[in-house]
Amino acid sequence: MNSIKKSARSDRFLVNPFSLLTISGTIFLMLSCGEKKDTFQQKGGGGPVTVDVIIAKSEAVSDKVEVNGTIVANEFAELRPEVSGLLTFLDVPEGKVVQKGTVIARINNADLIAQLDKIKIQLQLAETTEKRLKQLVAINGINQADYDLAANQVNTFKADMVYTQALIDKTIVRAPFTGVIGLRKVSAGSYVSPNSIIATMQQLSNLRIDFTLPETYQKYITKGQNVDVLLDQNSKKLVTARVIATEPQVNQTTRNITVRAVLNSGDTSPGSFAKVYLKTNSNKSSIMIPTNSIIPEAQGKKAVVVKNGKAVFVTVVTGDRLADVVEVTSGLNVGDSVVVSGVLFARPDAPVKVRSVRNLKVGVK
Repeated sequence: MNSIKKSARSDRFLVNPFSLLTISGTIFLMLSCGEKKDTFQQKGGGGPVTVDVIIAKSEAVSDKVEVNGTIVANEFAELRPEVSGLLTFLDVPEGKVVQKGTVIARINNADLIAQLDKIKIQLQLAETTEKRLKQLVAINGINQADYDLAANQVNTFKADMVYTQALIDKTIVRAPFTGVIGLRKVSAGSYVSPNSIIATMQQLSNLRIDFTLPETYQKYITKGQNVDVLLDQNSKKLVTARVIATEPQVNQTTRNITVRAVLNSGDTSPGSFAKVYLKTNSNKSSIMIPTNSIIPEAQGKKAVVVKNGKAVFVTVVTGDRLADVVEVTSGLNVGDSVVVSGVLFARPDAPVKVRSVRNLKVGVK
């Protein structure tokens, strides 16, 4: 019995070999994770960011505004019927010149014509009665009230004729002006409504161009002024257009004004794209930087300059904008090293490494 109890007490101090393996494995994993974390942190906090810069300098820029425009017809109309009905006549000479007033389409108006004929017969009878009563009232053969009633009946029938004729006119579609008619959209025998487009008409003489300008250039636009227009991007040949009107109100969303000019020459079609060049006659020298160097923020705009090997964020005020560059009116000085590549990776007061100094090309038009 004593030997059995002793051996039982000694079993309490035996160590399970599987427990030792588990503890050793846990310690090994903890050490391994700690080493990997330290290694990642060292890699992530590496050397300075590599950037490309330009040296800010005063550039001579011709203040010539370039905007997009759209060619529009002198007159344009969508030919639609005023009433619903069946097309009984349709004459759409596609692509040809149609004179003003030419009948393009007719809608079934047989009921209105029959009603007009009925009113004409009633009017003839009313006029005959009115003439007879007029002779009788002259010799006091009838009361004046009876004659007035007959005269009023004549006027009523005349008014009905005018009204019915107006309804008949609404069933006829005519060319509103002399111009080129487009493609036919419906066929004879179709049921049409005021929402149906029969065809379109455009007047191709004296083509116009509509374009928008920032409100800051409104002072440079006057009625009768000539602007240069590029119709063909391949030929690079400029034509002139004369400004005829400007929208009196500035668009509250885009802060632009709409301008309309008449082309003096040029072979183009309505809806075509065009470039408009506006001369402001004011050459100036400004600091120009690429547009991708500007960092927009809620309170303004910033740019990154390199000073003493570190990135410094400065607040800038921009002015006119050209194709790929923007004018900086405040915030930069001549000689500053402005970051143009790697802007997104730069951090305030963080070290940077300048890889190259680029040359800025400002397009002078």
